[in-house]
Amino acid sequence: MTLAPATPRRTARRHDREIIALALPAFGSLVAEPLFVMADSAVIGHLGTSQLAGLGVAAALLTTAVSVFVFLAYATTAAVARRVGAGDLPAAIRQGMDGIWLALLLGAAVIAAVLPTAPWLVEAFGASGTAAPYATTYLRISALGIPAMLVVLAATGVLRGLQDTRTPLYVAIGGFSANAVLNVGLVYGAGLGIAGSAWGTVIAQCAMGAAYLVVVVRGARRHGASLRPDAAGIRASAQAGVPLLVRTLSLRAVLMIATAVAARLGDAEVAAHQIVLTLWSLLAFALDAIAIAGQAIIGRYLGAGDRDGAQVVCRRMVQWGIASGLVLGLLVALARPLFIPLFTTDPAVQGPLLTTLLVVAVSQPISGIVFILDGVLMGAGDGPYLAWAMVVTLALFAPVALAVPTLSGGLVALWWAMTLMMTVRMLTLWLRTRSGRWIVTGASR
Repeated sequence: MTLAPATPRRTARRHDREIIALALPAFGSLVAEPLFVMADSAVIGHLGTSQLAGLGVAAALLTTAVSVFVFLAYATTAAVARRVGAGDLPAAIRQGMDGIWLALLLGAAVIAAVLPTAPWLVEAFGASGTAAPYATTYLRISALGIPAMLVVLAATGVLRGLQDTRTPLYVAIGGFSANAVLNVGLVYGAGLGIAGSAWGTVIAQCAMGAAYLVVVVRGARRHGASLRPDAAGIRASAQAGVPLLVRTLSLRAVLMIATAVAARLGDAEVAAHQIVLTLWSLLAFALDAIAIAGQAIIGRYLGAGDRDGAQVVCRRMVQWGIASGLVLGLLVALARPLFIPLFTTDPAVQGPLLTTLLVVAVSQPISGIVFILDGVLMGAGDGPYLAWAMVVTLALFAPVALAVPTLSGGLVALWWAMTLMMTVRMLTLWLRTRSGRWIVTGASR
């Protein structure tokens, strides 16, 4: 008896099921990350304005420090997924362990840099005289959890590469819950103030890192993979991460320039910009979840040597990106008058918000394509191209954005510049995927 060949519709449905199975838990774990800061803010906010301001400065510094190393997740996902596709699970887990060891080394280096320079960093970030002591305290204590945070990134990449996004979701939920309980207990029960919040976060992060290590170590023992640090493997992980580091820094520069320009437009405009940027980031989580699924699936197909399968799933992922962008854009456009009052009642802020959010809504299908193609090329291990493309995008965006105040443009003009930035990214990524040069099969690129 011979099985009938799969029809395009059946193939699409199979890809859809796999995308949903990976993307939904990934979205949950992505959303859990900012909830850590929200929980800390809710607890510390009742201590006083100075403490909350200190938390804001310290949290911004910590978020920046950790987000720079997000390549630990992205590069590890691609490398592990390739080896899964090649049918070599021991090598896949071994590759993941190299990423985890690199995370520990980088975490130790960050601690060594942050502890002595914390007061200077807080001052450079503009903390007031009353908030600076609280910011320094929180930053120094929380820095001790950075190795665990980086291990979480690398181990998340391992599990994503193994096509498992559920475990990261469960760990994220457990970590958030523990963080909330510890914050209340240490801040108020033990009377430790902002230091108690920092220690609660460190303990929760270390517990998350330990949970991930238990899962990875069990997998390594089950498949006979070595747990010892391998200098060559760690070096290879670092080399794979450098282009993604350049990409991340370029993207951070775009966001920093946009915020600096908004600040030059006026208080109402920068307040509106922060609200728009917050919503834009939330929408990005939804699109990034689909991109994470793309990283894992594309890496597996290429590792298995299936060029045609990789191209088919890439096209299907792009369709998902466009559809998701259209839905999100429509929701933003229709719901603007409803949720704007939740953020502000100031008419001077509401005015720019109403029009600017329409620009964001229009740009969502573009963002959908960008996130998906970004994930596809990450899954293919095409980091050098992603770095080059983002540097070019930054070079084109910067003069346009900086010209907005000079040309008497407002917040709407700034966000049209942001849309231009996303359009440039879309074009550079589309040209690469259309060329087929990203398709390199085998257990390693």
